[in-house]
Amino acid sequence: MEDIFALGDSLGPAKVIHVYQPHLGLKGVLVVDNVATGPSIGGLRMATDVSTVECARLARAMTLKNAAAGLPHGGGKSVLCGDPQMDPGKKELLIRAFAHALRNEKDYIFGPDMGTNEECMAWVKDEIGRSVGLPFELGGIPLDVIGATGFGVQQAIEVAIEYCNFSLAGARLVVQGFGAVGSHAARFLSQKGVILVGVADSRATIHDPNGIDVEELVRIKTGGGSVLDYPRGKKLESEEVIDLDCDIWVPAARPDILNKDNVYRLKTKLVAQGANIPLTPEAEQYLHAKGVLNLPDFIANAGGVICAAVEYHGGSQTTAMENIRDKISANTRTMLEEAKQKNILPREAALHLAQRRVMKAMALKRWGIF
Repeated sequence: MEDIFALGDSLGPAKVIHVYQPHLGLKGVLVVDNVATGPSIGGLRMATDVSTVECARLARAMTLKNAAAGLPHGGGKSVLCGDPQMDPGKKELLIRAFAHALRNEKDYIFGPDMGTNEECMAWVKDEIGRSVGLPFELGGIPLDVIGATGFGVQQAIEVAIEYCNFSLAGARLVVQGFGAVGSHAARFLSQKGVILVGVADSRATIHDPNGIDVEELVRIKTGGGSVLDYPRGKKLESEEVIDLDCDIWVPAARPDILNKDNVYRLKTKLVAQGANIPLTPEAEQYLHAKGVLNLPDFIANAGGVICAAVEYHGGSQTTAMENIRDKISANTRTMLEEAKQKNILPREAALHLAQRRVMKAMALKRWGIF
């Protein structure tokens, strides 16, 4: 049995709750990291290999993301063990039961994450009356449909280009993970003249140095297909996406995709983290030493939580997109300026920004992280 308290530091986590219902095969975890700035917002992730440690790391990323974005919310995350492609009826039962078990945890607001979507949030809302990322019909802002997180990644990249030695128009893009984040990031960037040359999903990688038709690939994926079904380009193993030569590389899938064992294979000038914790600390250090600009997750992919916060407080889709543009652009510039002036990693500069805000909020609270 792991020592849960070993996960703690001065910022949290405040609560770690394990949920178990053997009759249903329900195994889930909620980590409420820090709510000094307000109730936590964090996605529900569903996968077969989730863990308490991963959940805690993701919850901390949400604390930093909400703080960096200046939102009145803290960080939390929930994970549910199971195949997200399971029978829809069983999936609904598991999610409803998990939400019901956490009905009294007012410090946590469910949102969608990998393996869950707007429909799942509708089930949660029906059970406990508390979720974001809802379908439009229930008053939500459909963040996956409008591509809120991918739009934020594009905004961060636009600012970062000013610190690079190449221009956005004509830049070659590779996206690892072509789901709700990766596909929209590619779509928004292609509208700025960026050329998508490589894409990976869980089944394969496709590579076409002449350019991949983003809209065609989106239609294939939306229809239930894989990048393998794209009619052009060279087909490779999923993991070979790391080897593709490009200017911009966007990881938009699982944690720790780039690590000390494979980061040396990456051939790019700019990394924009569309996923949560997709790079290990060793990988980030390596890229910094090699002069590759790396935009950390809680700055670059904050679009989704900014949109969720706007929805939670009754704002409109237009307001959400404006907030994403303004907050992510400003935070990316602040981070990169400090990193340049102090010759530190962008993540270090971003941590200074987020931690200052969290610590100030904690100083105003009787119980600090609560």
